[in-house]
Amino acid sequence: MIDPSPLERGQAGKPSTAQPRGGGRSARLPRDERRAQLLAAAQEVFVANGYHGAAMDEIAETARVSKPVLYQHFPSKRELYIALLDSHLTGLTELLLGALNSTTDNKERVQAVMRAYYQFIAGDDRAHRLVFESDLINDPDVSDRLETFNKTFADAVARVIAEDTKLPPLEAQLLGRGLAGMAHVSARYWLETGGDLDLDVASDLIYRLAWRGISRFPKET
Repeated sequence: MIDPSPLERGQAGKPSTAQPRGGGRSARLPRDERRAQLLAAAQEVFVANGYHGAAMDEIAETARVSKPVLYQHFPSKRELYIALLDSHLTGLTELLLGALNSTTDNKERVQAVMRAYYQFIAGDDRAHRLVFESDLINDPDVSDRLETFNKTFADAVARVIAEDTKLPPLEAQLLGRGLAGMAHVSARYWLETGGDLDLDVASDLIYRLAWRGISRFPKET
């Protein structure tokens, strides 16, 4: 739920032209800081109301800026959502590839990737919902971005598998997709159950399941 704005908490008597509906104009910020502020406000509104239920008025109010300021940075709600999606997918991709490349020990790699995925969700479950549970998920631009993310992650896993085993590329890619899907589906379920199971315990269970399977393939010599 979005907290009531200062206007709703008792400033209704002030002239409406004195400030935007968010209550008090925020200080002038450098462009990058303003953009980050607007993206944070948009995430709050998108997660609370869904893409179609979100309004630019409410995003501006939540950010405590006027609508013209919002439109200076993002000409449309769609562009705002796409920018937010790109930001989260870039961050998640960097996190997962960083975990994958953090060691040359493949057992530790699997463990690090699973833990990184769970930590992403635990650290910001709203970002996860916005990326993977949006009501705009069937939009071509959105689905293309999600497929690019999934392919980048799965292909990186597949390259490690292909280098370490005697499996041909197509089989390694299928395994890469399977391991990526295992991380995604299990982490979403963990989130939906309230995270009652400790993060390290949950991610370790999935890592052990994945490693028991992949470690059985013949090694490249």
